[in-house]
Amino acid sequence: MPRQPPAATSVPPPIVHIGYAVSRAGLPAPLSFRHWVEAALRGAKRRKPAELAIRIVDTIEGRALNRDYRGKDYATNVLSFPAELPPGVNLPLLGDLAICAPVVTREAAEQGKAARDHWAHLTVHGVLHLLGYDHLEEAEAEAMEALETRILAGLGIADPYA
Repeated sequence: MPRQPPAATSVPPPIVHIGYAVSRAGLPAPLSFRHWVEAALRGAKRRKPAELAIRIVDTIEGRALNRDYRGKDYATNVLSFPAELPPGVNLPLLGDLAICAPVVTREAAEQGKAARDHWAHLTVHGVLHLLGYDHLEEAEAEAMEALETRILAGLGIADPYA
């Protein structure tokens, strides 16, 4: 009797769609975003396929999204839109992230952080939100920040909350 190949035990890499509403000059490469998404999923111990979209936006779009979906009339660094699938639909869709390039650049400079490290942090932060993590309550915030710090340390990035 022929031997059966071993069952696949690894999770396929996430599918990450990246769209740019701004110039790509000076922004991390798509491969970097995929790497950071993978690190977040691994760190959160997600063991099943995942698909998400990341849109890099300008201040105008970032402000409109934040105003329309959160009622806050300013551009913020990252917005997470978890997928809301109908009952019975079993797809690997996590949702969408909107990351505001000018806000990320400004915050990195204000906080004395490498821009690339801040992009990584906000990508990880956004993915964790898509997975259901939040920081509305103090205990939730501490748990989420600890997980972010651990994931980023695995990427060689210092604690963003220090």
